[in-house]
Amino acid sequence: MPEFQKYSEEELVYQLQMQDQSAFSYLYDNYAAALNGVIHRMVDDTQLSEDILQEAFIRIWNNFKQYDSGKGRLFTWMVNITRNLTIDTLRSKGYKKQQKISQNESSVTNYQTKDAVTKFDGIGLNKQLAALKPEYKSLIDLAYFAGYTQEEISKEMGIPLGTVKTRMRTAIMELRKMMT
Repeated sequence: MPEFQKYSEEELVYQLQMQDQSAFSYLYDNYAAALNGVIHRMVDDTQLSEDILQEAFIRIWNNFKQYDSGKGRLFTWMVNITRNLTIDTLRSKGYKKQQKISQNESSVTNYQTKDAVTKFDGIGLNKQLAALKPEYKSLIDLAYFAGYTQEEISKEMGIPLGTVKTRMRTAIMELRKMMT
């Protein structure tokens, strides 16, 4: 039985920059569940979540040379790729067309539950979000898990765009403090 390889973040980044496939396998094994949790908070379709996760890892692999450890942690970079891909998918014409078709098919029923979301919270994000002030938590939920832009949040919540930006920045700084 092969010995299980363990990498520090620096070693992992270096190996991935060298296009090491065993490092990529390690990356997938250790981060797929957390990234799937991010997707699943935005998409209530298991098959679509799996498709987005696969595409996210393809993008991570193909664009790894663009990762800059000076700008942030590896996981944060991967979450941003995954979240942006999920938002792009949800806003795509193909997805919207499929949703209309699915809504019109009365014989098909989707039995997804919100409990599935909590089992993928491998990094404990729900705990940190719960500790935020309600106005910050709702901003993070809308922006990162519902895929709203800051302008859409402003309209949805009925607050000025500048206030949304300021609160979003404060919320992110608070989360950063909790995570370190």
